[in-house]
Amino acid sequence: MDWLSQQLGSDYAILQVDQAPAHTSSKICWPENIIPLFQPASAPEINPIERLWQLLKKPLKNQLFSSLQALRERIQEIFDQLTFEQVISI
Repeated sequence: MDWLSQQLGSDYAILQVDQAPAHTSSKICWPENIIPLFQPASAPEINPIERLWQLLKKPLKNQLFSSLQALRERIQEIFDQLTFEQVISI
């Protein structure tokens, strides 16, 4: 973070971060010119990967897999079935 602060010089930056413990620790000393903007605890509309997880989890719900490879293959099938419109909406 010090590197970013130095690069900014007299400018300011707003850094959007999630609420992971590493980002919310009281041990973090935020430089004056970096302002943390904490996302809500669950904010899928802000974080595109959350919308992708929603698409993935639905067809995987209540399924058991005989191996990690079987899970990987099922996930690949789900990815292959995503439409262009679904990908764009994410």
